[in-house]
Amino acid sequence: MSLPPIHPVILCGGSGTRLWPRSRAAKPKPFLPLIGEKTLFEAAVARTSSEYGFASPLVVTGAAHVEHVEAQLGKTDATIVVEPAARNTAAAIALAALRLDPAAIMLVCPSDHHIADGEAFRAAVRNAAALAAEGYLVSFGIEAKSPETGFGYLERGESLAHGGFRVVRFIEKPVRAKAEEFVAAGTYAWNGGIFAFRVGTFLDELAAHRPAILDSARAADAAGSQQGRQFHPSAAAFDSFTPESVDYAVMENTRQAAMVPVDMGWSDIGSWDALHLALDRDAAGNTVQGEAELVGCRNVLVTSHGPRVSVIGLEDVVIVIDGDEVLVTTHEGSQLVGKLHGAANQ
Repeated sequence: MSLPPIHPVILCGGSGTRLWPRSRAAKPKPFLPLIGEKTLFEAAVARTSSEYGFASPLVVTGAAHVEHVEAQLGKTDATIVVEPAARNTAAAIALAALRLDPAAIMLVCPSDHHIADGEAFRAAVRNAAALAAEGYLVSFGIEAKSPETGFGYLERGESLAHGGFRVVRFIEKPVRAKAEEFVAAGTYAWNGGIFAFRVGTFLDELAAHRPAILDSARAADAAGSQQGRQFHPSAAAFDSFTPESVDYAVMENTRQAAMVPVDMGWSDIGSWDALHLALDRDAAGNTVQGEAELVGCRNVLVTSHGPRVSVIGLEDVVIVIDGDEVLVTTHEGSQLVGKLHGAANQ
């Protein structure tokens, strides 16, 4: 089966709160080299590059982050869609879709996730694209290896071609007991926020379920302007709807929801604890970035862009030093970092 071109649509932004103080509103986590030498955004672009047969990417970002996007794209052949305002993922994806051929496949990827196994990712892309070409709206179902309460879940239904399944339902972040039931059942996956759609199918479904979002996106697109590789939709008509995620606006309403299961070393890097789990650790579970000495410690993450840090006898702790800010938290407490005054009031 010959597939239409697959266009990566890389959603790029963030408020810089969950990995504060290393991540800031002015330069949130997609643009930071948190794992290895590449930033999370650079890694997202690299694993969907022309080297692997992908078409040129579209990056959707806000004006505040265009400078970082331009710098980190380098000479990559890409289109940058500059959102007039942050209006959640349904609108962002709509703006990208209106820049593409209706017959093309769009692969929607967050720019701030870590994927350790690029080959497993691309194998799932091929399956998802084949399903999308048949009219399905496809989510990537990440193998649920632990009862996480910070992720949404997909319930797997009947099997489809290309290794896919229908989605019976989408479940928002569950309580612990429910998450444990889902993992034990073996028929649930984490919703990783990665999607494959035929462009025309997505626009038809958005028109059916959230016409106000599509109308605003069309008006903004029609009155937009091209500046080099940047496309600037008009701001005038882009605030006349309730912002919604693509999950709420489309995926939970369509009758064509499908999923492809994948185990690809995925993490949303949604907290310092999640980052520590994605990094290499020593035999005691410790990770050090920068100058530090650990004695008698277990499961400690130290990342310092400045002073030397000395830690003795601590367990399950994160220590971050960035500029004039110091953060010390337990791993469990790292979920609350975004609520700190320094993070929330940048």
